Amino acid sequence: MKFIKKLLKWLIGIVVALVIAAYIFDYDYILKGVRVVYFTGHSTAFIDDYPYFENDTIKKGPQTDAWPLHKNYNAVTATDELTAINDKYGTIAYLIIKNDSIFYEQYAEGYSKDSKTNSFSMAKSITSALLGKAIMEGYIKNLDQPISDFYPQFKDTKTTVGDLSSMSSGLDWVESYTSPFSITARANYDDDLAETILNQKVVKTPGKEFEYLSGSTQLLGMVIKEATGKQLADYLSESFWQPLGAENDALWQLDDDENKLAKAFCCISSNARDFARFGKLYKDHGKWNGKQLLDSTFVAKSTQSRFKGQPYGYGFWVSDYNNKHTFAMIGILGQYVITIPEDNVIIIRLGHHRSPEKVNFFPSDFYVYIDEAYAMMKK
Repeated sequence: MKFIKKLLKWLIGIVVALVIAAYIFDYDYILKGVRVVYFTGHSTAFIDDYPYFENDTIKKGPQTDAWPLHKNYNAVTATDELTAINDKYGTIAYLIIKNDSIFYEQYAEGYSKDSKTNSFSMAKSITSALLGKAIMEGYIKNLDQPISDFYPQFKDTKTTVGDLSSMSSGLDWVESYTSPFSITARANYDDDLAETILNQKVVKTPGKEFEYLSGSTQLLGMVIKEATGKQLADYLSESFWQPLGAENDALWQLDDDENKLAKAFCCISSNARDFARFGKLYKDHGKWNGKQLLDSTFVAKSTQSRFKGQPYGYGFWVSDYNNKHTFAMIGILGQYVITIPEDNVIIIRLGHHRSPEKVNFFPSDFYVYIDEAYAMMKK
């Protein structure tokens, strides 16, 4: 018994020492990560994490715009391949929108059309849309405006807002999702995100090559906030959420309640139907119900590769799968809004996991969701 008591005291002492060390050396964000992830029974980030963070509300407007249902709505059943991959990776929402009407819609595990889940990096596409809006409204001159106009810390660099949006910033950022000591982990759990980002240096020539860095989009969000003088959630609400007729309020995670800096690189919590509105907006060249919400030239540039042979435009992933031009919003756990303008098709998938294997830059399950949607539309 004495041995057990001594062991417990020793263990408690070690834990206390580690906690104190975390605060002394500015690694206390790891404690929040442990509390949010492991203490909730998870081993990594998860789609229902928004209650564990501070959030800003993206407000819907007084007039909502419900998606019409296709004349053959849910008349077909999921293919065996789709059912198998949905089960394997924990799909909780899968929609096929054909000719701007919902052709097929399925939810699982108690989730519904109104359920909020984390967008993860699909938020990068939405942040880029806000850049386009800020340019359209004159808050930002153009894609070539230097970020040093907004943050003098970068006065000795040539990085532009367009470089941030197209993932060619040259920032000294390591995109790691496994190490608790990585800057990506710090950005997700730290309570002073601006300090983390503004300590970044530009170490490569910007605007020359694609390198996916979450810090690029976070800095872009900060530039947009600085340029407009508005919280990102408010600017998103007035610029898109309300004009697009979103049916539900959404949430945008913040670093904490004091700084109120939105995590522009991730973490908008909404539902499949409302996320899909951005696919339709970009498919229709920035127009919604006859109103030009985004400049069509900006939309066209956003959904084409900036760098030859690379899969990214300005905030959107791009592909020519099956010889059809395709662009997509993508989140790390298999959050997809896939738009194929040629066929007037939008495919939305939300879920717990995605394939770890990649084919031509994209997770292999990405292609399965497309193939099975087309197989179902042919039935």
